Amino acid sequence: MKQNLGRYLGRPGRSLTRRLIWLAAAWIVVALLVTGLVLTSQFQESGLRRLGGVNNNTIDELVVAASVRDGQVVVPQIEDSRTKALLSGKYWAVAERNADGDLVVIARSTSLWDSEMPIPASLTERVAEVAGGTVSYNAVGPNNGEPLRVAASQKQLPGREQPVVFIAALNRSNIDSDTRQFATLTWAALGLLGVGLMAAVFFQVRIGLRPLYELGQEIGDVRKGRATRITQDYPVEIAPLAEQLNKLLDHNQEVVERQRTHVGNLAHALKTPLSVMLAETEGQSGTLPEIVRRQSELMRGQVDHHLRRARAAARAQGSGERTAVAEVLDEMAVMLERVFQSKGVEIDWRAPDELMFRGERQDLQEMVGNLLENACLWSKRRVKVSAGAMGMGRLLLVIEDDGPGLPEDRRDEVLKRGTRLDEDVPGTGLGLSIVDELTRAYEGRLTLGDSDMGGLKAMLELPAAES
Repeated sequence: MKQNLGRYLGRPGRSLTRRLIWLAAAWIVVALLVTGLVLTSQFQESGLRRLGGVNNNTIDELVVAASVRDGQVVVPQIEDSRTKALLSGKYWAVAERNADGDLVVIARSTSLWDSEMPIPASLTERVAEVAGGTVSYNAVGPNNGEPLRVAASQKQLPGREQPVVFIAALNRSNIDSDTRQFATLTWAALGLLGVGLMAAVFFQVRIGLRPLYELGQEIGDVRKGRATRITQDYPVEIAPLAEQLNKLLDHNQEVVERQRTHVGNLAHALKTPLSVMLAETEGQSGTLPEIVRRQSELMRGQVDHHLRRARAAARAQGSGERTAVAEVLDEMAVMLERVFQSKGVEIDWRAPDELMFRGERQDLQEMVGNLLENACLWSKRRVKVSAGAMGMGRLLLVIEDDGPGLPEDRRDEVLKRGTRLDEDVPGTGLGLSIVDELTRAYEGRLTLGDSDMGGLKAMLELPAAES
């Protein structure tokens, strides 16, 4: 039972609150059903015992009044007004066995008139088994099928060898009516009690589990960047869990900071010798200086690439940062319009103020800056930027230009490091590659397509922080 209950409560995909409430409700319903049945049954049995006591008194009176004359049993009418009134609901009869062993009535109350006392076929054996005791049973009476409670007892009268069976019966309609009324009141009271108990269980479970809900909300706030730690005070049962979660957050932050430090140290350690090598080859001609210069530039690009990717991955994994997209777009648009002022580039951007990127500002600046710079570089005059929420914790940035565009068969090629479409256009060919790498580090996606303006459309899908 405990194992089954544990499996039920631990079943995935179900609300713990709902499971506890339904389990408590089932136990309450079962308990109240059993209670109602027991109370109703005991009330009815108590009424029937009272009728049995009256029937036993009637039998005792009959036994006292009965006599044997010339071998025949004589039973006069007893002094009971109800047994003398026709079909009054109180009856008695005296019976003996005939040659076939069946009970035959030899005397009856006036209240029976010409009706028969209901005697089941098994009564002969039943009264014989109790040896002077009383057998009780329910039967149907002569007055329009009235319900009767009947008692029968076999007695041995002085002067007669064959025993005699005394039978008394009472109308039990009042008992049945009282039982129904009692059952109605009992079930109504138990129903109200059940509703009250289930309401109490519901509120108790809800209140008891509320700290867990609040803890879950705080963890969600940390994940979404609204908070850096769990700060609320929780009951002693949950406080250790909150403390361990804070320690885990601290540990993760420490790992991220350590990784950033190592990345910075590595960048410094590698870039300094490369800078020295490049400085030594400046102004020198010949095959060897040219090879050293070219390979040093290549190594510096590779170092920048891998260090940038490592930093972005570290920030994305431990990220509780939130960056306003509109602020970054405004900053990039103002800066690039100045850079391309001679060309007359106009950047039209739109983004909701509440739209937040779940990551660090400098990473968003680098991604948006590279895409916007590429668009300004190839555009005729117009660049359009739009940003919005996609739902499910994602946002979409779309950057379009009115330039010559990019053939579909070359879009995958330009995402590779160092690929340039036109050697006459200034640049290193690293911009789109850098954006693609940073986007992947944040588990996003960069897609290139055709713009309605005639040029290239870059669609950047990134994680969004809830506002």
